[in-house]
Amino acid sequence: FYENKNVPAEILLNKKINDLNLIKSALEKKEEKFISIKVATRGNALKLSKMAEKNAKEALTRKIFESETNIKLLDQVADKFKLNISPRTIEVYDNSHIQGSNSVGALITFGSEGFIKKQYRKFNIKNKELNSGDDYGMLKEVFERRFSKIIKNKKQTDVIIPDLVIVDGGKGQYSVGRKILDEYGFHDIPIIAIAKGKNRNKGDETFIHKSNSIKLNKREPLLFFLQRLRDEAHRFAVSSHRMKRKKSLTKSLLDQINGIGRTRKRALLNYFGSARAVESASFDDLKKVEGIETSVAQKIHDFFHN
Repeated sequence: FYENKNVPAEILLNKKINDLNLIKSALEKKEEKFISIKVATRGNALKLSKMAEKNAKEALTRKIFESETNIKLLDQVADKFKLNISPRTIEVYDNSHIQGSNSVGALITFGSEGFIKKQYRKFNIKNKELNSGDDYGMLKEVFERRFSKIIKNKKQTDVIIPDLVIVDGGKGQYSVGRKILDEYGFHDIPIIAIAKGKNRNKGDETFIHKSNSIKLNKREPLLFFLQRLRDEAHRFAVSSHRMKRKKSLTKSLLDQINGIGRTRKRALLNYFGSARAVESASFDDLKKVEGIETSVAQKIHDFFHN
């Protein structure tokens, strides 16, 4: 748990554990400070311990309930679309761009325990020859990069191959995705495309699988579930696009400041780590950068803040 988190100075336990001294020594070595680990037996410490235990049990109960609900929904997907197996890992794809600029492809993952954030991926579209807003071309690039990487790393034990792929789009997106999967040998991975209605209203979606176009009842829980997957992919794609666009805008703004050539720009980025950090830096912090005189620091600060 503390592998990538800071360890507090004091840890309360609700019961004795084995190898307490070994754990204590390992945490102290990681943090290079004294760590107190003790079993709560009375007073406020005991109240806190009991409260934490109660919260943990309630969280576990909710998790089990959500997991059971998710498994039922995944089983319903298999039944509705006549899949060979009930999916346990679903990947959902979407693209985001503004007139073809700062194009980003996004992948989110869903499993029996819910959304798996650590498996989310964004793809900065690299193909400069794509026409502006070419959704098919962007989806093709994302699929090629994703599934070629699976093949490259297939001997590794932690490679995750989805049981089902969902794309936001219609028959065109379905055909592009199906073609790439087949080319890379993933003939058994089914695809479902979610096409919005003419008025783009929720509830009027058409689900495309193989040669079938399927409509779901507007009150059907399965419809809400698939909309939720689609919307999460869209949210992640849009947020990734906005971050890329803001980063690109800030970089171009640095280029617009008189007196900031390549050397000073590199010094600023090396010192602050990103163009966004330069934008929010104080006047005093800007002066600390090697090669940035007081007058230049004032010019940069005024450019972003006035």
